[in-house]
Amino acid sequence: MSAKKIVLDFYKSDALINPEVMETFLHPAIQVEWRSSRGTINMDRQDILELASELGKAYVRSKVRISQLVKEGDTVAVYYSHYIKTVENPREEMLLAHFMAFWEVKDNQLYKGYQISQLP
Repeated sequence: MSAKKIVLDFYKSDALINPEVMETFLHPAIQVEWRSSRGTINMDRQDILELASELGKAYVRSKVRISQLVKEGDTVAVYYSHYIKTVENPREEMLLAHFMAFWEVKDNQLYKGYQISQLP
């Protein structure tokens, strides 16, 4: 499977709020560097699975709208907006944040990630 297809399938899935789905996309040695409004966060596989679990408790729905998806070699760049529906208000879709991410794919899984997020 191509790196671009893997990244696209990842964002089309419920991985961001479902740790069981998330686990299928993660390489055992995955590392993510995330530059957020709180500073730089470095995450390993367990950190990512815990985040997906926490998000799954707060959000009943997660949807990603991709604006750009570009592949070069085994690296994919993606620019997207992440929308959610909360447990408290499941009928209203809300913009969570805008993201720019670079994913390196290895063994058909996400291996290295670098992302920047901006709150709306």
